Amino acid sequence: MSQGQAAIPSQPRAKALRACLLCSIIQTPADFRRIGCPNCEELMQMKGYADRIQSCTTTHFDGIIAVIDPETSWVARWQRTSKYVRGMYAVRVKGRIPEDVEAELENRGIKYRPRDQIEMD
Repeated sequence: MSQGQAAIPSQPRAKALRACLLCSIIQTPADFRRIGCPNCEELMQMKGYADRIQSCTTTHFDGIIAVIDPETSWVARWQRTSKYVRGMYAVRVKGRIPEDVEAELENRGIKYRPRDQIEMD
C-alpha cells in the first residue's frame, strides 16, 4: 500500500469496522493495529496497541463515504477530510477522543471538534 491512502477492507462487515474518533477514517481493527491511523497516527499512536485502538476508535458510526480524491471532493471538504488520505470515512462518529489526546491537541494549538455533527460549524 502506498502512502496517501488507507487500507480498504476487502469484505467490509459493519460490525468488524472501526472509525477513528479524530479523523473518522474507517478501517478494520487489524489495519489500525498494523498501520495505525493514516491521518493522525502521530497523535493517536494506535499502531501495535490494541488498548489504544479500543479507546481511540469506535464501532458506533453512521454512514460511509468513499473518498477517492480528497483535495477536489466537495464531500471531503464538507466532512473536513480534504487534507486526509483517500479511503473510507464515517459521516458521523459517536464518541470522543481520550482526554490525553485532547490535551495534546490543545498543547499544539488545535481545537478538537467531535465528529458527531452535534456542533455544526
